[in-house]
Amino acid sequence: MNLSDVRQMNQEVEREALFLQTLLREIRKAVVGQDTLVDRVLVGLLANGHILLEGVPGLAKTLLVKTISQAINGHFSRLQFTPDLLPADLIGTQIYNTATSQFSVHQGPIFANLVLADEINRAPAKVQSALLEAMQERQVTIGDTTFPLEELFLVLATQNPIEQEGTYPLPEAQVDRFMLKVRVDYPSRDEERDIVDMITGESQPVISPVIEPQQLLDARKVVRRIYVDERVKEYVLDLVLATRNPPGKVLGELRNLIAYGASPRASIYLVEAARANAFLNGRGYIIPEDVKQLAPDVLGHRVITTYEAEAEEITGAIIVQRILDHIDVP
Repeated sequence: MNLSDVRQMNQEVEREALFLQTLLREIRKAVVGQDTLVDRVLVGLLANGHILLEGVPGLAKTLLVKTISQAINGHFSRLQFTPDLLPADLIGTQIYNTATSQFSVHQGPIFANLVLADEINRAPAKVQSALLEAMQERQVTIGDTTFPLEELFLVLATQNPIEQEGTYPLPEAQVDRFMLKVRVDYPSRDEERDIVDMITGESQPVISPVIEPQQLLDARKVVRRIYVDERVKEYVLDLVLATRNPPGKVLGELRNLIAYGASPRASIYLVEAARANAFLNGRGYIIPEDVKQLAPDVLGHRVITTYEAEAEEITGAIIVQRILDHIDVP
């Protein structure tokens, strides 16, 4: 892509991204602070990648997903995962009609644009398997029939990091299907004051549809064409490969801490997420900062640590940060 093509791509991104300001204004009516969380959910929507949210209860995770769904005029569903949940509670089931002597299909809450899977690690393996098919294949099977899901379909799953009693660890294969894992932090003092004023006020914010799902689908087509320089691709590969076999003397000390590194899916997701981040910033090309900004959320949950790392309380996120600190930026 030459300089003229890059300029043209920039102009196209600026035109197509105009709706984001309107969308953000509507979201901000109900969601105070949590800028990183809002950006990452928008990255997931634009890059067509599912998101795993980790944070204690009460940090506006459910509110944000519901607000975005209302603002994009989409269908939102929330499912509270529990140990006694069945796959049918998620995807639906066949119901026998005695009047017609035939089975009819009752579709479950997975048939939505945005699906919030609350406390996903509380559900047993069979439910996780059903969700995995929906996330990866964008379809579900009820009886002998396969049903495609909505074209705009995104799973946002939450898990509580402090209450582990009665939980099931997510299989690595399923964790790998999440493009991003975002850790949600507490708001600042000023933000929390604004939250209290808003929630305890006389009137509550009303969210109106400001865009249609098709606008997001059209934006995805533009995101897929955002320019990625060869040096940026090499930087992505340097980061991902360093999670498998850390190079050099300094990073070489990490080898005993890593059981398994990130898969090739991580390289793909990192480029796609960086493209979406460039789109959010009105650019038709990726810069290394896009990659560096998204790398902790794309790679952190894909690095499986050893017992030695666990003993030293070193997580995958810490390892990824060390890699980012020592890999040269183009």
